[in-house]
Amino acid sequence: MSRGQAAEVKSRTTKSRLLPAPGKPKPADVGAGLVTGLFSIPEGMAYASIAGFNPVAGLYAGIVPAIVGSLTARTVLMVTTLTSAIALTSQNVLRQAGLDPRNTGHLATLTLLAGLVMLLMGVLRLGAVMSFVSHAVMTGFSTGIALQIVTGVLKDATGYRPHGHNRLYQVGDWLAHIGRWQLAATLVAVATVVVWALARKVRRLEPVALLVAMIVVGAAVAALGTHVELVRDIAHIPAALPTFSAPDLSVVPQVLGGAVAVALVALAQAGSIGSSVPNPDGSRSSVNGDFAAQGLANLAGGLFQALPSGGSLSRTGVAVSAGARTRWAGILSGVLLALVVLVCAPLAERVPMPVIGGLILVVGGELIWGKRHDILLVLRTSPLSSAAMVLTFLATTQLSLQQAIVLGAVLSLLLYCAQAARQSRFLALTRDPQGHWHLSDPPDRLPPGDVTVLYYAGTSFFAELPRIEQALPRADDAHGAVLILVVRGAPDVPSSTMAKVIRRHARELDRQGGRLILAGVSPGLARILRMTGVDRDLGPGGIVPAEGAVFEPLDRALADARSWAAARSGRTPDGTAGHRTPPGPPT
Repeated sequence: MSRGQAAEVKSRTTKSRLLPAPGKPKPADVGAGLVTGLFSIPEGMAYASIAGFNPVAGLYAGIVPAIVGSLTARTVLMVTTLTSAIALTSQNVLRQAGLDPRNTGHLATLTLLAGLVMLLMGVLRLGAVMSFVSHAVMTGFSTGIALQIVTGVLKDATGYRPHGHNRLYQVGDWLAHIGRWQLAATLVAVATVVVWALARKVRRLEPVALLVAMIVVGAAVAALGTHVELVRDIAHIPAALPTFSAPDLSVVPQVLGGAVAVALVALAQAGSIGSSVPNPDGSRSSVNGDFAAQGLANLAGGLFQALPSGGSLSRTGVAVSAGARTRWAGILSGVLLALVVLVCAPLAERVPMPVIGGLILVVGGELIWGKRHDILLVLRTSPLSSAAMVLTFLATTQLSLQQAIVLGAVLSLLLYCAQAARQSRFLALTRDPQGHWHLSDPPDRLPPGDVTVLYYAGTSFFAELPRIEQALPRADDAHGAVLILVVRGAPDVPSSTMAKVIRRHARELDRQGGRLILAGVSPGLARILRMTGVDRDLGPGGIVPAEGAVFEPLDRALADARSWAAARSGRTPDGTAGHRTPPGPPT
């Protein structure tokens, strides 16, 4: 390769990192785009319908957001569109604000604000925030959303709307009133599920099984003249592209907080797509880049009658199963969906609602069934993780989704704090006569006239300190004893509780004729100790900074400790074997 060619390749690589280029579509992308676009008809309309929105808004969420999202996403195959969780969260936000979910101005405002939040999170590189939501919490949240999907279409599938605010209670009420189900609607929904199951048995039809079920059962209902509710009974689908929709800025204060919740739900759902669907070209995904892409997709979609959107794992899975190879698959899904709406709007209006109900029952059931391994994994991990998962699930059945996601975030934080506090401890490391090092538990009391070294393995989180302080050796009758705490792994900004623990133990050792030395002290910790006056309690040489080679701070602390202990006991320091001294790694 010549220098000119190498420079061109390097230039292209640099540009691709700054701005993703669509490149040239492959033949497989056209087919994948068509399948994904057609799939958006039943799924997008159904998700919008179960949340009380105009089903047409669900269709439009698969046009502009999908095009803009696929053009800008760092995860090449991610499809940005409406998801069930986003639809339900958006419904809760507008309902709690007392706004009409079918008002295009209110909808545009919510979508634009959610997009702005996503874009800001991407620009500020806050993608790491989503990693603090634990797997247990996300499992409970996702399972609860799947249950909401199912309960949201029970009326469409059977003609009976269950009562009750709690989703679990609704399922029980629905089963208890099986005699009030409408026969025609129930049979159509059952037929839809059966056709879907049969279509999945054919390998070529598996990626489009939902679409096949919608077309076959919809055509059968029309041919037999079965009287059931149709899409046109609840909404008119104009044979036109989405038009400009101006936001109603007067409702910004009412929906701003809800827009943050919508954005967090959308980003939480999309966060796993990058790891689940790697880029075919070998480039790396970027969570922050995907955040920004979803923000741009909503900023554009909000101006053209689209519901809030985010990375859809189900729609991305459809595209990948249909053969998607580049970002053109997502772009073409939006373009081809727009053409379908222009040409086939009257046919889309004739889709029976029980068919959509049956399809969404399938989608919800697959989501719940797909979570079974994650649920079992969490249950086998720990009681704390299991409790967090169950509480988050129950919250989604009773509370609004934005409240549930906030509760889940709080539970994740508490779970992290509890685990960090439980895992923190002191380690004593002793050396045998042959010079080999061994890990052991801290001694119960400090041997007088001897040097004991402990390594602090913790985060200095205030909740952990009262418990691990009990593990410190007792200082009674510790005349001439020196305790060296290796704190090289402690964070730069410890809690004030840690400073109090160090001061308390330093004073106790001093009263008993002993001494405390801190080795491997970071600059941040040293600054805190000076500002709080703890350095005066430790005395000269009590703080050995983390400078020089890895073992150097410990070597200096040991030399000082042995000299001090020898002076107190009247012995000459000779590095007697048996001193409790840590090996290299902890320093």
